[in-house]
Amino acid sequence: MMADPGDTDAGGGPVRHIPVLLHEVLAALQVSPGMLVVDGTFGAGGYTKAILAAGASVVAIDRDPNAIADGRALEAASGGRLRLVHGPFSRLDEYAGQPVDGVVLDIGVSSMQIDEADRGFSFRQDGPLDMRMAQTGVTAADVVNTYKAGDLARVFGFLGEEKQAGRIARMIEKRRATKPFATTLDLANAIEGLVGRNPKDRIHPATRVFQALRIHVNDELGELAKSLMAAERALKPGGRLVVVTFHSLEDRIVKRFLSDRSSQGGGSRHLPQVHAQAATFEKPAQVIAASDEEAERNPRARSAKLRSAVRTANLARREDLSIFALPDLPDVRQPDRR
Repeated sequence: MMADPGDTDAGGGPVRHIPVLLHEVLAALQVSPGMLVVDGTFGAGGYTKAILAAGASVVAIDRDPNAIADGRALEAASGGRLRLVHGPFSRLDEYAGQPVDGVVLDIGVSSMQIDEADRGFSFRQDGPLDMRMAQTGVTAADVVNTYKAGDLARVFGFLGEEKQAGRIARMIEKRRATKPFATTLDLANAIEGLVGRNPKDRIHPATRVFQALRIHVNDELGELAKSLMAAERALKPGGRLVVVTFHSLEDRIVKRFLSDRSSQGGGSRHLPQVHAQAATFEKPAQVIAASDEEAERNPRARSAKLRSAVRTANLARREDLSIFALPDLPDVRQPDRR
């Protein structure tokens, strides 16, 4: 998944689908014929196509049914080396069904989703306030029109790092009492009307709120955390995990996971060896960023970070989301918070 509505002005300009750090991803995976790789974020298939071209087989996952439908032709032409799966990448170990040689994850929203106005990810064009990657469940409109102002402020502050989260949340609560928010431009214009916009600002004042809503509606941080543990279970000894992130919230989760899993953990101060757990990954490779040339060619790559590590032979640890210190936010599955 390659595009994020916060790149310019929350979807302010078209973003072509160009796989970010493609050569670096392939090098980190060390793709070779006969390997089995899980592409947990299929999107438009940029990584999958390159992995197939290198002779490996791929299990490609996406929770967006449109992405799966668009990839069927590639699957049919793969000679049985590509299997598409519609579902969340947090279940990638189940979908793989066997130990795999590599897992690649490209975190974010895809350029195709942003380009489709009726998906509601961007306010470049007006569309329904939706933002659901899986096209099911709670919408961004549900969140905006039902969460208490305090809950909205926490979502905008934690997930969007929006400094005026409280003001915006109170405005939303007041406005929706007479007219609920239904479209992307309605919300974006209301936010701009409240906080104003400096012509010198690089991004639209609604960018961070839209980012926060998208992450919250799709539980992106929780899904990422669970997918890393699923990758730990799926990878065979010597298998490689490669993750490309685009902002600090995602990168922090990946960094914490690899730091935790590449060291012996779980020991007691008094009995350090009783509960200690063996490292499940070797020391992570050095973080890779895009070259100046790639950043010039593809603005999406400017904020990208690639982290990777090699799986050890030790058993996967018990799933424990507490290591990620995820923010305590309302449960998106329970939208009625009036």
